[in-house]
Amino acid sequence: MSAVDQDIQQPATFAFTDEMMDRAKAIIAKYPEGRQRSATLPLLDLAQRQEGWVSKAAMDTIAEMLDVPPMRVYEVATFYTMYKLKPVGKHHIEVCTNVACMLRGSDEIVGACSDHLGIHVGETTEDGQFSLAEAECLGACVNAPMIQIGDHYYEDLDKDSMKAIIDTLKRGESPKPGSQIGRQTSAPAGGLTSLNTEGFKPEGDS
Repeated sequence: MSAVDQDIQQPATFAFTDEMMDRAKAIIAKYPEGRQRSATLPLLDLAQRQEGWVSKAAMDTIAEMLDVPPMRVYEVATFYTMYKLKPVGKHHIEVCTNVACMLRGSDEIVGACSDHLGIHVGETTEDGQFSLAEAECLGACVNAPMIQIGDHYYEDLDKDSMKAIIDTLKRGESPKPGSQIGRQTSAPAGGLTSLNTEGFKPEGDS
């Protein structure tokens, strides 16, 4: 993947807002002199949180701040899929389609998103509110199928709960993250099967 997509209109300049610059300086100050390049990942994250994606201008600005060649920032930004190198929707829906989620119906989730939003994977709605992507393992396999939107995971999905999440976002509200079937974290879907109050007796009790 190139750091500069020729089909994307790249902004000529980038600058952190005052608030983001204060956060950037605080992050850089955590590292010893000569090790500031270690701040590359969090500064890329700040740029993405500010703009919604990471432009070449943002990468060049970060390289200048860290006193490293721009290529050092490009290679980081293009390695990690969490950095978006082209504009995405305000609500960027990433559907995990790796093995566990695929076996539990991730294709149905992708289909529900596509049907409800009128877009396919890799596309953005005309109003810029939603975009759709597939993701590799998002790390909550027990609660598959799942998606990530921004900083939040939504788990134990089916097509109806997926559409309900989209509708909630369309209304400008915040859907409740986590399991959509009331599961407690990653506990068994049918409830506790051991160490529960009713069935557990300490050793020595009759």
